[in-house]
Amino acid sequence: MNLNNLIRKNIKAMKPYSSARDEFKDLKADMVFLDANENPFETTLNRYPDPQQTALKELISKQKELPINQVLLGNGSDEVLDLIVRAFCEPNQDSILTLLPTYGMYSVLAQLNSIENIEVSLSKDFNINVDQVLKQVKPSTKLLFICSPNNPSGNIMDVNAVTRLLKAFDGLVVIDEAYIDFTTIESWMQHLNTFPNLIVTQTLSKAYGLAGIRLGTCYASKEIIAVLNKIKPPYNINSLTQQAAIEALQNNEVSDQVSSILREREKLANALASCFFVKKIYPSDANFILIKVDDANKRYDELLRHGIVIRNRTTQLGCENCLRISLGTPAENKQLLTLLNTLK
Repeated sequence: MNLNNLIRKNIKAMKPYSSARDEFKDLKADMVFLDANENPFETTLNRYPDPQQTALKELISKQKELPINQVLLGNGSDEVLDLIVRAFCEPNQDSILTLLPTYGMYSVLAQLNSIENIEVSLSKDFNINVDQVLKQVKPSTKLLFICSPNNPSGNIMDVNAVTRLLKAFDGLVVIDEAYIDFTTIESWMQHLNTFPNLIVTQTLSKAYGLAGIRLGTCYASKEIIAVLNKIKPPYNINSLTQQAAIEALQNNEVSDQVSSILREREKLANALASCFFVKKIYPSDANFILIKVDDANKRYDELLRHGIVIRNRTTQLGCENCLRISLGTPAENKQLLTLLNTLK
């Protein structure tokens, strides 16, 4: 892979915007700041945030044992994914490849950026058919998206299959690890130095319980991160988000909540096995369980009428009559199971 050949020509040629806080970064200095057209009166939020999120990145870099120049932060993983598409895919010319069923934003971003989305079906047990994927790749295909653990199926993608694709695909492989904290499998971050075409995305929305602050993380080679930094908005991570993320990462209270979710996942899976209308329970490495039922629309409506909202995935390829149930608190899961036992 030659990264220089993958970058859009206009991106290579562009000069990135330089904000006032890029030119003078030390906000803690005892200076009079008259450079950024800010409101001068102190509100704790009257100054622009650090555009490079230095303190937060330094903490992430230390915890992930990865150089800071291999870390990019986005306004949720969706912004990170959009930056990747915009940096490397020429509108009305290039293509991406996705594996169905999967996270719906990949397709939305392809449409938004006028990029062809080549869709390849996963197997019946939601694994990758490598030969089929490679057969569908075009000369215009710049990006391959792999969600692992996958959404909505919940399974980890086979390591050997992903490795084959990393070696054989002459583009960038983006592995979306939004649910990586709910599995014992190691992150693909550990292989960034082995595969220069690897990009890994993660989030603080799931295991860390911070969906409301919208913070996504991206890990890749310093060369790839430099390209993405070139086109990201100057102040894409606000001050409140940066501070909340730092506090959460320093407190590191995520393990107890993850342990609870994993216990509830096993308990819910076992209980669902006795429900007469549940035809199949798919193995999950995420904080949700995908089940096949007798009539997804009927069961979804029944739960909704009783105040429980789940996700009906029956319209997705390979998910006919499937419902996706997120793990709630022990009390919420008990409420769900009590209701399920009353259905006829």
